Amino acid sequence: MTVRMSEPTTEVRPPPTNRRRWFIAGTAAALAVVLGSVVALWAPWSGDETASDGTGSAPEGPVSGPADATPPKVDSAALVAAVPDQQVAKIDPVRLADGVVPPTNRWYSGLVFGDQPQPVFAEPLSFGLTDSGFTLGLPTPTVSEKTIIAPHVATVTVDAGAASAQVSAADPVSVTIDLLDASGAVLGHVVLAEGSPFVSFTAEKDVTLSSTVAGGSFAAGADGAATADAGTSQWGLVGGTSDGGSTTLGKGESASWYALPPKASAAAKKALATAAADPVTGVDTTYGVGDDVARTTLTYKTAGGSPTAYVTMPHQRTGDQPARDCGLGAYPSVYGDLELCTGSQLTSYAPALPADGELDLEGISADQKSAIVDALKADVAATPDYPSDTYFGGKWLNRAASLVVLGDQLGVPDVVADLKTKSVGVLKEWAESDGCTQRDARCFVYDKSARSVIGLTPSFGSDELNDHHFHYGYILAAAGLLTQDDPALAKEIAPVMNLIGQDIAAAKPSSELPQLRSFDPYTGHSWASGTSPFADGNNQESSSEAVNAWNGLGLWAKASGQKDLGTEATWLASTEASTARTYWTAPDMSSFEGFDHTMVSLNWGGKRDYATWFSPDPNAILAIQLIPMGPVQTYLAAGVDPEKIRASVKEATPQGYGVQFGDYLLMYSALAGADDAAAAWTEATSLPDTSIDDGSSRSAMLAFIASAQAHPTAGR
Repeated sequence: MTVRMSEPTTEVRPPPTNRRRWFIAGTAAALAVVLGSVVALWAPWSGDETASDGTGSAPEGPVSGPADATPPKVDSAALVAAVPDQQVAKIDPVRLADGVVPPTNRWYSGLVFGDQPQPVFAEPLSFGLTDSGFTLGLPTPTVSEKTIIAPHVATVTVDAGAASAQVSAADPVSVTIDLLDASGAVLGHVVLAEGSPFVSFTAEKDVTLSSTVAGGSFAAGADGAATADAGTSQWGLVGGTSDGGSTTLGKGESASWYALPPKASAAAKKALATAAADPVTGVDTTYGVGDDVARTTLTYKTAGGSPTAYVTMPHQRTGDQPARDCGLGAYPSVYGDLELCTGSQLTSYAPALPADGELDLEGISADQKSAIVDALKADVAATPDYPSDTYFGGKWLNRAASLVVLGDQLGVPDVVADLKTKSVGVLKEWAESDGCTQRDARCFVYDKSARSVIGLTPSFGSDELNDHHFHYGYILAAAGLLTQDDPALAKEIAPVMNLIGQDIAAAKPSSELPQLRSFDPYTGHSWASGTSPFADGNNQESSSEAVNAWNGLGLWAKASGQKDLGTEATWLASTEASTARTYWTAPDMSSFEGFDHTMVSLNWGGKRDYATWFSPDPNAILAIQLIPMGPVQTYLAAGVDPEKIRASVKEATPQGYGVQFGDYLLMYSALAGADDAAAAWTEATSLPDTSIDDGSSRSAMLAFIASAQAHPTAGR
């Protein structure tokens, strides 16, 4: 959950406490001929009416991976016009230029919202706005038992004599900030991008900047760069005319600042100085999906089209990856080393994870099937009244739809017939375009000021744009499951389902909705907080609910016959699942001595925590990375050493499985191997009802465990 506070709370809420909440085969050469699809996502310089008139280009070159495909074609204006326009969002984008869609759920959202701007973490640099300019840092991690933290420490301070600042252009990876004088005129444009070691300022008028460095000052150096030693880090400055601590720029001229990697080689110093001369102006994102891999390509555009440099995160180096020109050193980060490479295209692969809504029950025993059917009857009978908010209402729908599918799979559709009728009725109510003109719950409005679709009644800050992908993912999954054999129903509910799908995953920006609201193509995962009012950057807790969101989008795309949307959904799910394993559930923590846990539950821009927003209990800390343990959640074990799963479950269950979320923990343990699944089945048959989550059921738990026993996944 994302809430408006600076640190996770240890408060335990009354039950139910659950909140809103992807094996690469072959070589890079083989991947170059994988049949698949690639989609170009528009950047702010593409001519879209919501974007700036920024320019830039990059050297053209071949990109290995799946072949091109057609992006989803969406009429966003028509979609939002179908629901009431109502101002209900609780956000105030105080530092945003007119006409720019509010950039919620971004790594840089803290620059835009709130009385005071918050630091942001671009990897490898951190950045903060000041009253007259900005500061830069090179975060250095410190480690404790439960936390890895690398805060923004202002090392370089740039004073432009500005009176204010505003974001004037943005894409999911980069952001442009205008520094304004007292009259509101633009002094120049600051550009920072994730994965870029540079921050640049391009003058809109003649301007003199003051650059100061903690522990030193910039002085003339080799390779055309001024350099400075800040003690713990070394810095470079390229551009303009420097005189001591001042840099003078004429209109249209640029200056770029960058940190050197520790113990930088002569080759690294030269490469950075050369690339810094042509500032980054924005980042284009493309994606492709083949039979075995999903790929992401980030193209860093520069003002003059020259090659630049970038850094890779660990997930971009996991498994088979394309060839890159790297080896120039590495920067520290809370996620591990960031390797420095030259070039303008960062391409990475993740194992493909197509949408999945059914367990493989082939091979389960007759006794297991009988037990699951008995549990199914009880679960249907125990289905509670449906909630009205977008999170718990979505979870109810997903539970009901999953039971309906399970009944059909087991050959007992009569057991779930009444539940199917009821859940279809509830889904249709949520899908009434004019529902919010008749009631204040179980319906959606469009807030033009926030450029967002918001469900009534909101929950967990969804009216602050928190967690939309978690909430809407459940509803989309239910829609996909309940309409997979009912095209007429799919057509009936399509306007609203397509609308909420576009709210969280629009492939292109428009006047009405942002591009990829929460998904970050560089970090490979989503951000949950709408406005990110935190000094540690944005954050995401429930990686599994993020994967569930994109799986839900894929289920809906399949049921409604939207092939291109399905391709996009597979890319999103594949990439998010890969980073979920890499940074949350099965991380390599060998370089973080002193961190005393097997997994990380809450990842920020500048921090990683063994904690949750809602409970300090170890069962909750692991389980929030597992929910809802649907069929797609087998990704949690893909390529993972079974001992990692066993160790995490052991840590989470010091008092056994009769605890909150015990069902999810047993289901996760079953993924470690057939013997583990057999043991989990025995435990599950006697698990107390109080240990089964409101979004799940005993029959779903038993079916998952039986499937895992028949079809082991871990390590594959």
